[in-house]
Parts: sequence; structure tokens; C-alpha cells
Amino acid sequence: MEGCVNETNFVILEEGVIAMDVIGQKINEKKLTGNTDAFYVADLGEVIKKHHQWKMALPRVKPFYAVKCNDSKPIVWTLAQLGISFDCASKNEIAMVQDIGVPPERIIYAHPCKESSHIKFAATNGIQMMTFDNKDELFKIARIHPTARMVLRIVTNDAKSFLPLSMKFGATLKECRQLMECAKALCVDIIGVSFHVGSGCTEPQAFVEAIADSRIVFDIGMSLGFHMNLLDIGGGFPGSEEEKITFQEIAAVINRALELHFPEASGVNIIAEPGRYYVASSLTIAANIIGRKITIDSTNSNDDETETKKTIMYYVNDGRYGSLKAEQPPIKPIAFKKVSPDQQLFDTKLWGPTCDSFDYVIDHCKLPELEIGDWLLFQNRGAYTITLASKFNGFQGPIANFVMTREGWETLQKIKQENQLPTEEQVQGEI
Repeated sequence: MEGCVNETNFVILEEGVIAMDVIGQKINEKKLTGNTDAFYVADLGEVIKKHHQWKMALPRVKPFYAVKCNDSKPIVWTLAQLGISFDCASKNEIAMVQDIGVPPERIIYAHPCKESSHIKFAATNGIQMMTFDNKDELFKIARIHPTARMVLRIVTNDAKSFLPLSMKFGATLKECRQLMECAKALCVDIIGVSFHVGSGCTEPQAFVEAIADSRIVFDIGMSLGFHMNLLDIGGGFPGSEEEKITFQEIAAVINRALELHFPEASGVNIIAEPGRYYVASSLTIAANIIGRKITIDSTNSNDDETETKKTIMYYVNDGRYGSLKAEQPPIKPIAFKKVSPDQQLFDTKLWGPTCDSFDYVIDHCKLPELEIGDWLLFQNRGAYTITLASKFNGFQGPIANFVMTREGWETLQKIKQENQLPTEEQVQGEI
């Protein structure tokens, strides 16, 4: 069924085999052995497909993948082979990306508030592009890494995003001139502007406003003598079809705003920091039902007949302290069991495995009556799940399984040849 690529810890599937087939196979194997450990299957072919869609929808925008979203080595390796660059937020992320052969010019240190030792590490390892949003950061850069090429991060209107970021990072338009004048006095170079509309953005207009504001800041920088040639439009792009707005809708709005404020003739390089977009839909978690509690409520109807209502609580071996914490997109469990179309569904609540009452997976959903030992699947869980998982109460996270469809592998080889990236034999010898 599968061909193994040991060096990158993923398997290449045979023609016609998909990730869901692998999930079914592993569940059947676990039933035979009595192993109920939760696991996940990540389809690297889905990541490759997302990159093709990105190039079609945003041809002018070069992606710098946000490593914090999912730092699994097979995913990062696959993205690197596609020629994608990286947004890193710490020295450990920088080291990881460079360990798989990514050159420093394909890395932006996109954290506005950096630890001094991390700045020194970046400087030692050739990282030049960095973000900032305050004077104290400029003083650190001038002292530790004076040749850095700085990108000024501005505040945005991200009120309609799942996770707003402007309450923590970003300079206002009023502050930008003072910051640029400070950089000029310190002989620190500024090459562009960045913003982030928040993780899980649902309002495309936020990009329009931020791009327009960036144009204002560009003009300020140019008036002060800076060679402004980089616009970083950040992240916030949807990663699955279950979200409120599609990637294509956001891309269309961005393209129009870029053409208005930063037309191709301007010579400005446009980059972005997608994370969720690339990996959310690639990963499916399989969790086992380890416990069950059924409650029956009896009530009298208007005609004095007694009505009963069954509510079921299932306890599964992954939860909010594990990889089922992120709620964007909404968690929608699927029973891995043959269910007839007319089978009754019951009000259901899912709990994680720990002792904490905060450890719920979902407050309310509709599921058929299931048994202890049955499996539930959770799709589109590739973003901010594995990286945020803990080992609270001693529970380990799901076991990782990375696969790549045959079609995805062939596409990857074609792209590597076009980009003149290492051959398969070279990669196996390096990783």
C-alpha cells in the first residue's frame, strides 16, 4: 500500500490510495491489537495542492510559511522543497528551518519583540530581515545586529478575526514617522512595512485598509531616504472550506488593493506569512472513545404523556490539553462507523481525557449512540494543534503519521526540477 521515505518520516501512497484509506487501515489494525492510542494522519499532498492554489490566486505574493502554526519536520521539509520561504519567531525556529537547508535569505525573523540572545543568533546565522514596532527594539537592533534590514509593523483593524493581534503588536500611523526618524538617527535600515490582520480573518476589508495604510508609511519612509522595497501582508488566510470566508475571496480583494496602492510597476516585493492556509486541511485526528455516560431526562408533556430525552457524554483520548484545543475552524466530530441514514442522533458532549473540567472538546453536537472503543475523526486540525499540545496529566499527544499521495509526490519532483532543488537521492543523503 505504501512506500516509505525514512529520511523525511513520511510514506508515499500507491496510486489511488488517499489519506482516509490510511486512517481506516490503522483503525482496523488497532482493533486487532487492542491499541486505542489516538493518532493523526497528515497528508503532505494537501500541502502541495494548497501551494498550487496560492500561486494561482496570489501570483505576486511570495509566501513565507509561519512555522509556529505547525512545525512538524515533514511539513516544513515539504514546504522547503516547494521553494517556499519561512516566517520564524525564535532562534529555535530559525535553527530548525536552517537545519533542513533553507538559506538565510528565505527567512524573515517576524517577531516585533525579540530576545537579545535570539537577535545575536539570527545575526550569526545570516538572518537579515526582521520586524519591529517600537523604539526599544530599534536600540537593541542597533547594538546587536546593526546591518539588519528592518520591516516596520503597523497596527491593523483586526476586530473581526478569530485571534486579534493588534492589541499586542503594531505601530500606529502617528508613531511611524518618529520610529523611522529614530532608525535614521541610529543608522538602522528600514526596507518595508508589515502588518497582520489577525489569525482567522473573516473580513477582507481589513487587508484593504492595511494595504492603504502601508502605502502611507512607505511614502514617509521614502521621504526620509529609506529604500522601501518590501511589503509583508502577514497571515490570517483561511485554511479549510469550513471557514466563513474562502481564500479565493480574500485573494481577489488583496489583488485589487495591491494593484491600486502597489502596482507591479512600483517594483515593490510582496510577501505574506500564511500558516493556517497551508496546513489546516492536511491533518485528521482519530481519537478513541474511552468512556461514556448516558443520562435520561423524563418530562411531562401537555397531554400528560411522559417524554424522555437521552443525552450522551463521550470521553475521548485527546482533548483541549492535547491537539483538540484550537477552535478555528469549528470542531466537527465524525463517527468512524457505519451509520444508517435514519439512525437517531442524540445531544452529545465530548470530553477530553484529563481530570480538568475545562478539558472539553465540544459542548454540543449531534452523534449516533456509540460504544466505548469506537473512533471519532476530527478533520482540518493541522493548524495550531500539534504545536500547542501539552502533556497535562501525563497524557501523550496523538501518534504522528505523515503520508503523501502519489500525485503529490510526482508534483513535488516536478517543482523541484523547475526550481533546481536537490534530487531525491541528494535529499535522502542530507535529511
